[in-house]
Amino acid sequence: MGSTDFMNFITGSSDAAIAIRLVLATVLGSLVGWERVIKHHSAGIKTFALVSLGSAAATALNLYLSALPGFNADVSRIPAGVVSGIGFLGAGTILVTGRKQIKGLSTAATLWVTSCMGMAIGAGYLTVGICSFLLVAFANMVLLHVSNKVEEYSQYMSIYIEINKNNGVNKLTRMIQEQGFRISSMTKSKEKTIMSSDTALMIDMDLDRKRSHTDVLALFRDLDYVNYVEEV
Repeated sequence: MGSTDFMNFITGSSDAAIAIRLVLATVLGSLVGWERVIKHHSAGIKTFALVSLGSAAATALNLYLSALPGFNADVSRIPAGVVSGIGFLGAGTILVTGRKQIKGLSTAATLWVTSCMGMAIGAGYLTVGICSFLLVAFANMVLLHVSNKVEEYSQYMSIYIEINKNNGVNKLTRMIQEQGFRISSMTKSKEKTIMSSDTALMIDMDLDRKRSHTDVLALFRDLDYVNYVEEV
């Protein structure tokens, strides 16, 4: 069997072709989940494999029903339901922490794209399915590093900091002004501090120029009245 014959077979409507497509959707979904799990995200290999498999199975079922004689099935109904359902599943992975950090956005977006990938594979549109898999890998591996690099040297920075209550705020404000930074927002956080004698602050700053955020954090860590600081 040549490559053309094989592609015609695997994109066909036979039971064997659909079974192969379901396996392919499961494998590619699990590979997407593998990338997530090595970065310690809650949704991992099993979750992504099941999302991709379920989407592929739902789409294959939709095509099967639409092909039944005398059965006027809406070929868009089940895929539309899958997209809506994955939206709710993805929303459950998004968390807003007490430090105003939003976590889970990338996982939610990846789940949604994985469901679309599964639907494409289930429908036999392997070009879209495989390209979606490759582009998800590109976004989560390559573009992630590009994004981190851009954010590292952004002139806008938000920090969570725990400082001594005894005149620590005044000293910190003075230090920030001496460095040439501009405070755009400073609010007291309700987070429980490591030291009972400290107060926690959320500070949004505009830096004087492009600086490494790692170096800026080091400036704060060297202050004797600062016990903890991190970028948020």
